[in-house]
Amino acid sequence: MNGKVVLVTGGGRGIGAETARILASRGAAVVVNYLSNSEAANSLVDELTKRGSQALAIQADVRDEEQVQHLVSTTVDKFGRIDALVSNAAMSFVRKPFLEMSWSEFSPKLNDELKAAFTLTQVVLPHMIQNRYGRIVYVSTGLANHPQVPFIAHGTAKAGLSSFGKYIAKEFGAHGITANVVSPGLVETERTQFQTEEFKKRMSNMTPLGRIAKPEDIARVIAFYVSDDSQFMTGSNVSVDGGLSL
Repeated sequence: MNGKVVLVTGGGRGIGAETARILASRGAAVVVNYLSNSEAANSLVDELTKRGSQALAIQADVRDEEQVQHLVSTTVDKFGRIDALVSNAAMSFVRKPFLEMSWSEFSPKLNDELKAAFTLTQVVLPHMIQNRYGRIVYVSTGLANHPQVPFIAHGTAKAGLSSFGKYIAKEFGAHGITANVVSPGLVETERTQFQTEEFKKRMSNMTPLGRIAKPEDIARVIAFYVSDDSQFMTGSNVSVDGGLSL
């Protein structure tokens, strides 16, 4: 990854932070995008720079086109290029059984998830096309293919994201750009703290590898898709769930 520049959205915590750490350790310059937790993002950047890596934290709401334009232009101004995008920013959603949910509760997740992917992709692509090189990774979820109640809003939005990634792969492959989707199962992060220990134990017992994922398990797969080791893979969607989806 020496000389590569990678933008990681939602990069301050969880999967995004571990992705930034791994990519930086492999020589990439990393831009850590965050929405509100500046402390976490700047702490991560301090950690990476102390290790000798190039890193920068930039605040931006990835659903807002002007803020995304600023995010990408600042990245290019600082590092001269943008080689890869990891679209990982988490969007909140309502957890309810379907018949208890209104359209006004269901639709924001769909709009936020796809608008973020649409906006980010549309802004970074001209730079990648110009360089005839790009790696785009969208972080989805196993719930898109394996539904669980009450995650209908989350799973449906991520299914749309997975399809979106395939369309980007199809249209821009001729420009040297790949687009792939990583679909984690349950991961130990701040966003899954609401799950009970009993539930986590049950999920571990159902998983062939005998545990639920840590953020670094997902980050390593993202790093593979960002690297040239995956140069002949595009439009794929890989489950990173310890074999649970079997």
